[in-house]
Amino acid sequence: MSKHRIEKDSMGEMEVPESALYGASTQRAVLNFPISGQTMPEGFIRGLGLVKAACAEANQELGKLSEEKTRLIVQAASEVVEGQHLEHFPVDVFQTGSGTSSNMNINEVIANRASQLAGEAIGSRKPVHPNDDCNMGQSSNDIVPTTLHVSVAVALQEVLLPALQHLEKALREKSEAWDKVVKIGRTHLMDATPLTLGQEFSGYAAQVGKAVSRTKRAIELMQELAIGGTAVGTGINCHPKFPSLVCASLAEKTGIPFREAQNHFEAQAGRDDCVEVAGILSTIAASLTKIANDIRLLGSGPRSGLGEIRLPSTQPGSSIMPGKVNPVMSEMLVQAGIYVMGLSQSVAISGRDGHFELNVTLPLMGHCLHQSITVLANGARTFADRCVAGLEADEEQCKELVQRSLMLVTALNPYIGYDQAAAVAKQAFAENKTLREVILEKGLMEEKELEKALDPMDMIAPKA
Repeated sequence: MSKHRIEKDSMGEMEVPESALYGASTQRAVLNFPISGQTMPEGFIRGLGLVKAACAEANQELGKLSEEKTRLIVQAASEVVEGQHLEHFPVDVFQTGSGTSSNMNINEVIANRASQLAGEAIGSRKPVHPNDDCNMGQSSNDIVPTTLHVSVAVALQEVLLPALQHLEKALREKSEAWDKVVKIGRTHLMDATPLTLGQEFSGYAAQVGKAVSRTKRAIELMQELAIGGTAVGTGINCHPKFPSLVCASLAEKTGIPFREAQNHFEAQAGRDDCVEVAGILSTIAASLTKIANDIRLLGSGPRSGLGEIRLPSTQPGSSIMPGKVNPVMSEMLVQAGIYVMGLSQSVAISGRDGHFELNVTLPLMGHCLHQSITVLANGARTFADRCVAGLEADEEQCKELVQRSLMLVTALNPYIGYDQAAAVAKQAFAENKTLREVILEKGLMEEKELEKALDPMDMIAPKA
């Protein structure tokens, strides 16, 4: 049988696994919330470490925390930021809506780790107390919203932003490489006028470029912090200079210009900024899904589909059809996009369901936003490396589809008029002839003039 130690909190004694850095409050949460088996996101836990270190430094600067206690808290919190001790954060996502269990989890881990560093027994609360020292000037009600903003902003900046920039670059490179490959355009899934494959991919690159801009906007939305509001936004038990010092410390540590919320009651009661960020993530998901769908359609076939591009072979596509290769990277990214859009809807509903002075869906919001960022970033980077980078243009197929298209007739409008051009297209389709054949049979244009009018290269960038 595993060994236990006895720890105490305000409700009394509690058995805690002997090796655990957490204490009684965390163990109660573990027993109270055996819901999903999903613990709080790693990025959120690291964010708690960042915030607790900043709070300790602010309290020392205000003369409220000794140099030795500050050193121990900062060292323990920094270890959490570095990804150590993650196994000591077992609280389920579906917990108390304020995230109090997670706040006490970090307080207990820091206090017990401080005891280890100081040569004291775990659970002794010496020399650092989880409430009096680690939570000084704080409440779960301002710490958790603050951590939510800090951790999401850091994840957007360090995880999603570079992944999207990587995908944008890959698409831009294909666009430049294929700027002379003429192909048929399509609207309503039907033949339209020509463009180049490079122009088509420039649109995809621009979409991802806008996703990059939207991500930067999302980082800005997360920069206001609730720290300093404590229980209901009034700042009870908090030094008036404390929030500005914490924000300055966090800005220095992350490179993100965090600032104290203009209105602490809004910062704790409302989660509109998170809802807006979720909307941005949903927009990015929709954009990436559109691109992934287009690419898998352009590569469909290889003989019975469009086949204008060749998709890289990444794995066997069928357990029964030998040699079949499927657009698995597009399918992956489409599923990722669907998942993120669902998570974003959960954030919107969570934002709606705040009551009075506190929103009580904070852990779920943290889970959904961090999951969205992780999935979008991994999906975008993998799609860039394992799909876009290996795409090849089938120039012969592109050329053949252009030559067979009846929509080249659009270029004849200035010469023979819309009605006559429509009649030519219908006759060509009915008789399985080319536009050239019908035009010349009817004597509607001279051959030299017709050749110039039907030159696809003149259609992709019409002269003024």
